[in-house]
Amino acid sequence: MRIKSPQGILSLDSILPEEPLLMMGAGPVPIPARVAAANGIVINHLGDTMAQIIEQVKLMSRYVFQTETGHILGVAGPGSAAMEMAVANLVVPGSKVLSVCNGFFSNRLAEMAERVEANVVRLVVEEGQSADPAVVTEYIAQHKPQVLTIVQGETSSTVCNNELAAIAAAAKAHNCLVIVDAVCTLSTMEFDMDEWGIDAVITGGQKGLSCIPGVSLIGFSSKAWEHIQSRSDQLRHWCLDAKLADQFWYKKSYHYTAPVSGILAIHEALRLVCTETLKVRFDRHLRSSKALQAGIDAMGLTLHVKPAARLNSVVGINLPDGVEGKQLLSTMSNRYKVEISGSFGANIVRIGQMGEQCRAHNLFRTLHAFGASFNLLGQKLDLPAGMAALEGSLDRHGFVDQI
Repeated sequence: MRIKSPQGILSLDSILPEEPLLMMGAGPVPIPARVAAANGIVINHLGDTMAQIIEQVKLMSRYVFQTETGHILGVAGPGSAAMEMAVANLVVPGSKVLSVCNGFFSNRLAEMAERVEANVVRLVVEEGQSADPAVVTEYIAQHKPQVLTIVQGETSSTVCNNELAAIAAAAKAHNCLVIVDAVCTLSTMEFDMDEWGIDAVITGGQKGLSCIPGVSLIGFSSKAWEHIQSRSDQLRHWCLDAKLADQFWYKKSYHYTAPVSGILAIHEALRLVCTETLKVRFDRHLRSSKALQAGIDAMGLTLHVKPAARLNSVVGINLPDGVEGKQLLSTMSNRYKVEISGSFGANIVRIGQMGEQCRAHNLFRTLHAFGASFNLLGQKLDLPAGMAALEGSLDRHGFVDQI
């Protein structure tokens, strides 16, 4: 053989830390044992067993998306692949798209629309603010887009667009399809696809659903699916062609070899959501995030976004002068085995509050590691006050970990 077998390759046991890091950043998040176990199973991707699992995934997804008629498809890829499937199938080349931009991921939707040769208008929202329905309505009336893209929770800036229902209603009044990125928010806070009139809902497995990265879900409204079915042009994406994906998800036929283990994992993740119920899950996430925020505030730090526009699923914390984000993250990771996220430009760090992150034991461990790391770096915080505020907030709300 011309090329020799490489030498010195290490096993994963030699590379991974002996104690796994507690994943408390903006994703991926910790996954339940049942989800992890399901991810270790391989079955025939076209057999009767898989067909039964697919039917249950669609049924549970309709509950989580809150849609009676939504056309649910799985995507073998990250949340960004689901974003691209929505854009590629709903945006016709040469048509106009209005992209509401609060940060990195909302701008990614705009870029994807540009790549399929849409005429994209960006509505750039002021930093730290939610999109204003009145301003969006003005842009819709002025530019007359065929499609509007927006995120519910912008993980990069930790801003929540909390007027989605009003924005979608304005788009619907002008016959404009609405694509929503709900990757970090679906199952962590209220979302109602049918009631709000959303045409495409995107989510990834690795955040709110507490599943593995690399498998995602998308829901199309009846109107969106009719639009997809009526297109006569050939999509430039083959794997992300929704009409081809429909062959597998609804006709028990072949598209490509499905990510079997990932589908089994997302089945279990969805089942846990359904067992807990959305209302209980929303309450758990809100109480957990509010308690964490109370602890951060009591230690002497400030949150990046004001309450009116704050995303509770990913909390942004301003870094004081003299503390470098990478050094803080490294200290937390190396000394306390807790991992949080850096920023996309702003001088902040971010702590996730999605799925399994919202457990009392994870909150206490994370806040202690966070405050103690600041103190080690010479930025003296009142760590006892922070821990007391966290505990007090959880106690006041009667916080009990559910399923």
